[in-house]
Amino acid sequence: MTTATTAATATATTGVTTEVTTGTATAVPAGARVEVRAGGGWAAVCGLSDLVPGRGVAALLPDGRQIAVFRDRAGRTYAVANRDPFTGACVLSRGLLGSAGGRAFVASPLLKQRFDLVTGRCLDDDAVSVPVYTVRTR
Repeated sequence: MTTATTAATATATTGVTTEVTTGTATAVPAGARVEVRAGGGWAAVCGLSDLVPGRGVAALLPDGRQIAVFRDRAGRTYAVANRDPFTGACVLSRGLLGSAGGRAFVASPLLKQRFDLVTGRCLDDDAVSVPVYTVRTR
């Protein structure tokens, strides 16, 4: 099983600078944990084996923010805010994963807007985005 991430910085359309996750492949040990960069440190959110490829899970960060964590079928992990900006409901973790133009996205289970898992940008409305979080597996 392989997964890895590298960090970059991007400014979302909301004007908030967040770290972005992009995937590259490296070996991951058995029993690996998925961690998300939050509040100046790393927060463990689940075991890698808890993530079913193509599905998401919701997690609560130490500061109370909800995130949606995903593992795609290639083994890359991503994290975005769980709150759907169109409805206000915390449901993105239940969205469907897909790709468009080689970019991984999650489609909201409610109104079906698609959010790029690397940048957080809504693929259906350029004026909307969700925060993204850097993910690592250790």
